[in-house]
Amino acid sequence: MNVHDTERLAGQLEDAGYVPAEGTQADVVVFNTCAVRENADNKLYGNLGRLRSDKKANPDMQIAVGGCLAQKDRGEIVRRAPWVDVVFGTHNIGSLPTLLERARHNREAEVEILESLETFPSTLPARRDSAYSGWVSISVGCNNTCTFCIVPSLRGKERDRRPGEILAEVEALVAEGVVEVTLLGQNVNSYGVEFGDKYAFGKLLRACGEIEGLERVRFTSPHPAAFTDDVIDAMAETPNVCPQLHMPLQAGSDRVLKAMRRSYRAKRFLSILDKVRAAIPNAAITTDIIVGFPGETEEDFQETLDVVRQARFSSAFTFQYSKREGTPAAEMDGQVPKDVVQERYERLVALQDEVAWEENTKLVGQRVELLVARGEGRKDTETRRMSGRARDGRLVHFTPAGEAIDGEVRPGDFVETEISYAAPHHLVADGTVLAHRRTRAGDNSEAGQRPRTAGIASGGVSLGFPTIGAPQTEQSAVAAGGCSTC
Repeated sequence: MNVHDTERLAGQLEDAGYVPAEGTQADVVVFNTCAVRENADNKLYGNLGRLRSDKKANPDMQIAVGGCLAQKDRGEIVRRAPWVDVVFGTHNIGSLPTLLERARHNREAEVEILESLETFPSTLPARRDSAYSGWVSISVGCNNTCTFCIVPSLRGKERDRRPGEILAEVEALVAEGVVEVTLLGQNVNSYGVEFGDKYAFGKLLRACGEIEGLERVRFTSPHPAAFTDDVIDAMAETPNVCPQLHMPLQAGSDRVLKAMRRSYRAKRFLSILDKVRAAIPNAAITTDIIVGFPGETEEDFQETLDVVRQARFSSAFTFQYSKREGTPAAEMDGQVPKDVVQERYERLVALQDEVAWEENTKLVGQRVELLVARGEGRKDTETRRMSGRARDGRLVHFTPAGEAIDGEVRPGDFVETEISYAAPHHLVADGTVLAHRRTRAGDNSEAGQRPRTAGIASGGVSLGFPTIGAPQTEQSAVAAGGCSTC
């Protein structure tokens, strides 16, 4: 969610005449923050501290802080870092250019936090980071009340876009060469709750399947309590919906799930996975797990390990519980000692790595289609490989060689290759490329062009449409930073 919001912030700034900074010298630095974990606070204030000397050397440089942490801390940010010029929240990201101009004119910090959504983020301009893959927000906010999560208090209640607006944005992206979209929502499968259609998300997936030229559809993240059979059917019956599902577990103990206020239990969770695999046998299922929730006993933790063994996740985002001020869990008795949490965390990671390696090993010798990606392989240069994502979302490092290659393989192209080696977190295909399909996305990637969502004209519809093109190269520079997705 934050990554997509950052694209929107960059698009607004470009519309206002800013351009991306080269190197470390910038006239404007924007932090789009996350507040899910405590280290987000430490990271932000640490980065602001490092910028203090830059601001002193260049008083005209502007520093802006937005996102969930800004919504939470508000004026506290300026109190702790008085060299910050602008603070804005999750509900008014469209105000950034105006706030920067006002702070510049008045020579004082501007802090503007709204309590409800001002403009749906997808109606704002965006500078897309990828020529081949695009984020499309279908809802914002969350109606759940998980005791560990601060997001609902910062993002507000769920607000849904209308299906026609979503599909129009997807079609416009595809018209510019994008071949993959990811539908975004805090609880993506509860989409439709605002306008009273509990089957809306499954219908939306099927409608995406009718869009010519859209080759891959993903979505994140669903909630197990609201995951219905019609969504599974839509995934199985819509060819361009990828066989990938991110299903957050959080804990395998029913007692802990109840304390977390997660409205499902381990048996229900595993039954969903069974249904998905019955309908989509090759589905790769990933998850989120929290270790050390207040009151978690060794018996509770063993129940989580048991669910991990049964679930056979292809990967898992594992977290040590982080106390967030303002959440019910922060006030609970039984806060687990740090050394106990660390030891349990290490056992969980070891087990999940073992499961993932076993699951990945099953793919050795199989032929897979990859969407070639940019920046996914940290060692690609030294290994002379490229990287891509299989349809099930697994990361594959491959050797771009062979007679099947048409010219040069570019990010955004498709290749087919055979898996030769498996590791817990990736696969390797060191044989020759078996097939290569050049795409318009590859052409745009090679030319340095990315889709860019235009702003909304006065009296226009509540949707921006992309236009392809390299960013402008004049006026002031801007550097945009951000944390991980909320």
